[in-house]
Amino acid sequence: MSVIEARAPLHEAHRDNHTHRDVNGGWLRPAVFGAMDGLVSNLALMTGVAGGAVSSGTVAVTGLAGLAAGAFSMAAGEYTSVASQRELVQAELDVERRQLRKHPVDEMEELAALYVSRGVEPALAREVAMQLSKDPDRALEIHAREELGIDPDDLPSPAVAAVSSFGSFALGALLPVLPYLLGASALWPAVLLALLGLFVCGALVARVTARGWLFSGMRQLALGSAAAAVTYGLGMVFGAAL
Repeated sequence: MSVIEARAPLHEAHRDNHTHRDVNGGWLRPAVFGAMDGLVSNLALMTGVAGGAVSSGTVAVTGLAGLAAGAFSMAAGEYTSVASQRELVQAELDVERRQLRKHPVDEMEELAALYVSRGVEPALAREVAMQLSKDPDRALEIHAREELGIDPDDLPSPAVAAVSSFGSFALGALLPVLPYLLGASALWPAVLLALLGLFVCGALVARVTARGWLFSGMRQLALGSAAAAVTYGLGMVFGAAL
């Protein structure tokens, strides 16, 4: 009894501390990176146009056009990409479903062999494969997970991907335009707000990485600043040439 009690606190501590972060990033990663994409691309676009010594109204219209074009482009691209991926997965699931129907014994042996390759004793692996193969739906799920690395019940939605990409990109792209919409006539308020947004986005990314929030925020701030500076310089050169 004393041995069990001595081991219990260690087990409790292991259970409480043996947790992992979401390595896929969940919803935070695509949302933050979508906003960051909109922020950097629209900031660079606006600074490039502003470098050509145009009016503040032209810069604002350019920013709004960049927001709309980029958001619709992101949504369309994301919808097509996810829809194509989903169709491919569905086609592979149909192939596996036909194989399970036509060759159930061969598929069971294939599953057993897979477990054996992972260190399970052959007799036990075959027994597990037999148990799992009794239910066709469960068998399809297991084969999809083991052979294709997918969950048939958790396929991404093209519509959700498109809407979320549109929203996150538009939100990020709105930041550098916002000062102009509120009456600003100079570029610097837009740049300051956009750079602040870049730092915040970078700091949020730290939630799904091993880096500290300050490092992540400063890194994104530096990258965004570099992009804006380069495009502003190019705008000055092209503006002078035209």
